[in-house]
Amino acid sequence: MAKYANLYEYEAASQEVLSAMAHSYYSGVARDGITLKANRNAWDELYLYYRVLVDVSHRHTGTRILDQDMKAPVLVAPTAFHGLAHPKGELETAQGAALQDCVYIASTLSNQSIESICSTSTGSVWFQLYVYKDREVTLNLIQRAERAGCKALVVTVDAAMIGTREQDRAFRFHLPKGLTMGNFIDSHRAHLDQSSNDSALAQYVQSQLDPSLSWSDLSWLVKQSSLPVLVKGIVRADDALLAMKSGAQGVIVSNHGGRQLDTAPPTALVLPKIRQSLGDSAVVLVDGGIRRGTDIVKAIALGADAVLLGRPILWGLAQDGHDGVAHILSLLHAELLEAMALCGCDTIKSITRDLVHQS
Repeated sequence: MAKYANLYEYEAASQEVLSAMAHSYYSGVARDGITLKANRNAWDELYLYYRVLVDVSHRHTGTRILDQDMKAPVLVAPTAFHGLAHPKGELETAQGAALQDCVYIASTLSNQSIESICSTSTGSVWFQLYVYKDREVTLNLIQRAERAGCKALVVTVDAAMIGTREQDRAFRFHLPKGLTMGNFIDSHRAHLDQSSNDSALAQYVQSQLDPSLSWSDLSWLVKQSSLPVLVKGIVRADDALLAMKSGAQGVIVSNHGGRQLDTAPPTALVLPKIRQSLGDSAVVLVDGGIRRGTDIVKAIALGADAVLLGRPILWGLAQDGHDGVAHILSLLHAELLEAMALCGCDTIKSITRDLVHQS
């Protein structure tokens, strides 16, 4: 197995093993990529005001979210089409996450079915849900996720339409022959065939997902499942409050990795306001540009219960399958332990707001 020293080395190496179209899709951004850069820069521009002379000889990264004990405050974010990176796709991702006792959030648009993912994984799996125009399709996905053993639902709400990703258009993005969407294997929704001068995914979203989705629909959806629901795609405090009023147990502060609305604010900037508006009881997760253990410390200090990791998981998967995924997570865990020691923090709860000053 290739042993890269950090996530950036994995990113560089991924270009050598992914097809040009796959690399373009995974790295793709909306329009000019301003939000993607801002996500990363926002973490870099925060400084850690570390404590000294604290006993950090024994450090513990464990945390508890939605009644689930976790090794560290890191989850694998939902991303689509892992079959572009590895023949076994999400099955390998789930296995790699389980090796590090990490929750894997499986995407509606996985190449493997939710049943296959859950039966393969020895760890905890959550399910990311897109809401379809056909509500029976949506209900069926919820019921299948419950039966498969998923522990939570993550409802993505920032995809009323797909943000224009010019690279996808240039490659006429589609799923190569032999790859389908595993959750729809017996229907016309399973295929993304190259058929025009546009991205097949953009056409799929336009034809299948519901742009009329509203807060009343979210309230309806929450009532359809016994699973806890998190709302993903929140960048405003007032929307976070509406999510909680609709019955959700928490939110995921996210701008879709800069792939939807370009010039949306970086997640590090809006995270503290959202936590302040919700108080301490709601679950607040965050994604967008997490690349170092220090980023995790900053996110926790600003109010997150945990972070989600998206693109780096795909880089690890492309290099070494489940071992690459596990190695990505282990690198971040080691960096987190180091950052905690140097910040004077022995537990996740000891990472407090005063460690980070934000103008």
